[in-house]
Amino acid sequence: MNDCIIGIGSNINPENNIPESLALLKQQVEIIAISSWVKTAPIGITDQDDFINGAVRIRTALSRDSLFNYLKKIEDKLGRDRTLPKFGPRTIDLDIVVWNKIIIDNDYYTRDFMKNAVNELWQD
Repeated sequence: MNDCIIGIGSNINPENNIPESLALLKQQVEIIAISSWVKTAPIGITDQDDFINGAVRIRTALSRDSLFNYLKKIEDKLGRDRTLPKFGPRTIDLDIVVWNKIIIDNDYYTRDFMKNAVNELWQD
């Protein structure tokens, strides 16, 4: 089984989209723990609503590529508009940050909210 931490963020209807993303995720993986949620100012494009960010620790038999593809399907199902700018508003953003105890998303090193959420879940 693979042990992973997935970063989660939303600034479009996060009170519905975050729980829905977790429910969809739970259909394919085992959720071990969920971090605290924090409100963060947008990065890059600042003229948009604040984000709600956190992370979830999971176990899965899926390969890294299969998990990545499943996360994109969840984003699509929840209406993520991929035509918007990279740092624009989004219904949901799901990123693999840690894969089997290896940090694979460099945003961990530059975004305190991500580092804090991951560290909260990464106790061993």
